[in-house]
Amino acid sequence: MKKLIALMVIVLAMASCEDVIEVDLPEVETRLVVDGLLRVDKSQEFIDVRIQMRESSNFFEDNPPAQVESALIYYGVLENGNFESIAFSNLTEETPGSGIYVPDPTFMEDQRIRTASAEPGVVFVLQVTHKGRKYFAQTEYAPTVPIDNLEQGTDTLFDEEETEIIVSFTDNGDEDNFYVFDFMNSEFLVVEDEFFQGQQFSFSYFYDDEITAGETVTVSILGATEEFYNYMDLVLEQTENNGGVFQTPVATVRGNVFDITGLDNITILDNVERPNDYALGYFGVVQEFSRELTITD
Repeated sequence: MKKLIALMVIVLAMASCEDVIEVDLPEVETRLVVDGLLRVDKSQEFIDVRIQMRESSNFFEDNPPAQVESALIYYGVLENGNFESIAFSNLTEETPGSGIYVPDPTFMEDQRIRTASAEPGVVFVLQVTHKGRKYFAQTEYAPTVPIDNLEQGTDTLFDEEETEIIVSFTDNGDEDNFYVFDFMNSEFLVVEDEFFQGQQFSFSYFYDDEITAGETVTVSILGATEEFYNYMDLVLEQTENNGGVFQTPVATVRGNVFDITGLDNITILDNVERPNDYALGYFGVVQEFSRELTITD
């Protein structure tokens, strides 16, 4: 009995030592987050324009949707810093509170962007006004090549439960090219053609044990400017695909969305004189080809 009482005293003493520790997390400055990757399917008549606007939040919190005062895309061919011809697409929030912006269907003229407008040399500009501040992003349309072949392999890399797929494509030898591969579930890979320019190139990608027999995977090849390639390379390095490259933007990786509030000259977009004025995320217009593969075992 004495032993039992002693044990109870020890347990109660240990329980009384358990304190709740509150960790004061640093306050994070709220920033606009732009998920503006427009994927161009040339077999369709219009580009699927859906740009998600959010606001960054503190650690462990979701980024809430952002309601912007205005959002506009304009595009054309630049000649000596000026557009030879220019077209516009006014955007509006798809549904109130969603933070997703699409071509405004209430305009008298069709605000959708035709895929025929996306050609090499065409420059797209996104302008956004949010909480009285103006943001600007500029990108050139990035074409790509189709996937030649997609097949399942039998090798593994680290784990016997992994599933290998083998991707083959033929590079365009007329220029230096950059590619971003999308393997679903926020899994991406960046590739440049430095060592296989103008040749067919094959590589293996390994899914973990979450991919099962009978499941169909979709692999997409996206065109990329060198700027977008570098951005994705840095983001993948820091996120390692945890939560998706656009879900929780890394504060140290800045995209191409600049705060231009009060600037007279927006031809130089490096924020050298304004290092703390920027948004997170990226705006890009890229061609996409996709192929599907059903996993057999």
